[in-house]
Amino acid sequence: MLEQVVLLAAVTVLGLLEQAYFSLKVIYARRKYSVSPPATTGPPEFERVFRAQANCSEYFPLFVFSLWLAGVFFSQALAVLFGLLYLYGRYLYFHGYAVSAQGRLEPLYFSAKMQWVLIALAGLGVICTMTQAYLGLDLLHSFSHVLGLTEHT
Repeated sequence: MLEQVVLLAAVTVLGLLEQAYFSLKVIYARRKYSVSPPATTGPPEFERVFRAQANCSEYFPLFVFSLWLAGVFFSQALAVLFGLLYLYGRYLYFHGYAVSAQGRLEPLYFSAKMQWVLIALAGLGVICTMTQAYLGLDLLHSFSHVLGLTEHT
C-alpha cells in the first residue's frame, strides 16, 4: 500500500517545505522593512511578500486534497506530475509577486491551470471508482478503449 502513495507523500512534504520557506520569507521581510507583528501593512515591498505568502497558504489545503484524491483514485503518476508543476508555479508566483504585483500574473494563471487539472483528475477518478463499485461499469477502461489506448477485452 505504501508504494502506491509514497510519491504523493513526497510531493506533499515538498509542498510543506515550500510553505515553510514562504513563511520564512515573510519573517525576513518583517525584519527588513521593520513591520512588527501583528501588523500586516507597511511598505509595498513588505505587503507584496506578505500577500504572496498568504495567498499560497490559502490555496494549500485545496492543493493537498486534490493531489491526494487524484493520486489515489485516478493516477499517482499524473497527480505527482501536476502537483510538482503546481508547486513550481507557486514558487514562481511568490517570487514574481515579491518583485511586482504584475509579476504574479503569469505564474498565477499557470498554477491555477495545474490546480484545475488536479481537481478534474480527482473528480474523474472518484466518479469512475463509484461507477465501478456501485454500477459495475469500468469507465476508465471504456474511455481508454474508445480513445484507442487499449485493445478490446
